[in-house]
Amino acid sequence: MLALLWAGTTGVTAPIVADALRAESTPIVRDTGLGEPEPWLRIEAEGRDLLALGEAPDSAARDATLTRLSAIPGLRRLSDRTGLIGSASPFVWTATRVSADRIEIGGNRPAEIGAAALAARLSPALPPDATLRDRARAARGGPAGFALAAAYLVERLGGFAPGAVATLSDTTLSINGEALDSAAYEAARSTPPEGFALGSLAVLPPRVDDFRFVVERRPDGGLTLGGNIVSEAARAETLKLAGIVVANAATGAGEPATVADALRTARGLDDTVDPAALAGAALRLAGLIREGTVRFERGSLSVSGTALDEEAVGEAEAALRDGRPAGVSAGSVSLGVRPVSPYAIRIRRESGTVTVTGYLPDRAAREALNAALRPRFLREAIVDRSRISSGAPPQLVAALTATIGPLSALASGEVSTTDRTMQLSGESLYAESARRAGEDLRRAMPPAWESTVSITTRDAAPAYDTPTCARLFSEKLAGHTLRFAPGSSELRPNFYPVLDALADLAKACRAERVEVTGHLDPPGAPVPKPAILPEAKAEKDKADKAKADKAQKPGKAADKKPGSAPTEKTPAETEAAPDLATARAAAIVDYLLKAGVASDRALAAPGSAPLSDRQGIGLALRS
Repeated sequence: MLALLWAGTTGVTAPIVADALRAESTPIVRDTGLGEPEPWLRIEAEGRDLLALGEAPDSAARDATLTRLSAIPGLRRLSDRTGLIGSASPFVWTATRVSADRIEIGGNRPAEIGAAALAARLSPALPPDATLRDRARAARGGPAGFALAAAYLVERLGGFAPGAVATLSDTTLSINGEALDSAAYEAARSTPPEGFALGSLAVLPPRVDDFRFVVERRPDGGLTLGGNIVSEAARAETLKLAGIVVANAATGAGEPATVADALRTARGLDDTVDPAALAGAALRLAGLIREGTVRFERGSLSVSGTALDEEAVGEAEAALRDGRPAGVSAGSVSLGVRPVSPYAIRIRRESGTVTVTGYLPDRAAREALNAALRPRFLREAIVDRSRISSGAPPQLVAALTATIGPLSALASGEVSTTDRTMQLSGESLYAESARRAGEDLRRAMPPAWESTVSITTRDAAPAYDTPTCARLFSEKLAGHTLRFAPGSSELRPNFYPVLDALADLAKACRAERVEVTGHLDPPGAPVPKPAILPEAKAEKDKADKAKADKAQKPGKAADKKPGSAPTEKTPAETEAAPDLATARAAAIVDYLLKAGVASDRALAAPGSAPLSDRQGIGLALRS
């Protein structure tokens, strides 16, 4: 009975005693603030015990304060957790969301900012109904703008799940935890206060119930990416792929199209779906539409809008049927088709490649264009990215074929067509070659076609006197024998460095001319058929057709007597065998002319040079 009475009495009197101890310690706490922003001493009372907290400016002040506290009447035990203000390097302060309604701060607090003052600065940034518990210790060495940076971090913690930690280390801010929504995830990456930088952001994105990925093809040819993405690394890779899709579809007209990023990082994609494969499949579908949307939602991938061309509808259906990633189901293909307008195609010559993009009317046109390109660009790879679509202007293939010769005379450049307008642009090594390419293009255009030429040239070659030309000519040809393959008049790969050097020299030797003599083959070599370029073949086919039409006119057959046998041609009437030496000399001269040598300074000499172990094409410099 006495024990129960004592316990009840203690339960009643303990709060009274604690209040009395707090009242006795209040003047002592107040005195520690004399000359300071606020008192450095904090007191917690529990029954007859006191806990002393805070950082004293020096040991004398701390000892004096603890002595006064120890002398309070009725005090049973004084626990000392005070310290001295020192310098902290690095200066580290943390804020932890320990629960939905409480944030606890620790580490170092600038000595010049009191605990109460800091709490007042941080309170507006706290989540609703949340309280702040300050476990930080005062220290010197805090960065300028500390309170503003601390409030920035506390405000962002409001969008994170319990367990998240925000850290200030000198002027670097970082956050580690799980974002509750997309807004909180993006806020964690927002620009920090001036003078501070973002460091490590180990932030888990929010989880969504319906993970979506959307690619919108805009009317200007650009792309807008929306929906969700699994990580920042995946975002960067997806934006890179989207840029390639936009670049491949570029026509070269107007402002370049762009990729807009409206993606939100999130978790929730089914584990069976590869994020990179999903983005790649969606972007490939986006490359098949001029305008519209590719959408992944509820596990299904679909496409709608206007197809790139007639081929694209079937390609989209095949992609969804056979090429979708694992874990993704095939959605709908709802694509319309409209004629291509403007009808554009581009042939671009760069280092080592000739690339064809745009539209052609059918596969026969594609084959004809490639057949015309190959003999002209023997050293380059032909990369054909053309597509098939109706709506081509009349004589498109003839117009394109006519541009191949002028394009081959340039160091780099491109031919682009828009409906019936042809443009040749690029760079030539020589002014003469640039002038000739423009003239050849205008002359070769079909009726009703227009052409424009924009060719720049490199610096003019220096001028040499006759003795210097003779010396350099001998030096450049020394050790180089230009010998064609038996039965061929096609230039060999080892010719090009020698002929390029010879062309440069011929440009600089303005009082001399290069004389070229072809060589024959040894006895028994096969008689070649002369190479026919596409332009010449077209003219020959036209002449053959006209001859055939003329032969079929009424009355012609009556001139022959019935039963008469065809008249055999005499040897004199047969077509003369091709002059191989002349053809070879002409091939060398043609190359020099295309390299910019004036037509009166590169000539094929009559006759031929004998073939021996040491001799091939004859080259001479004449004054």
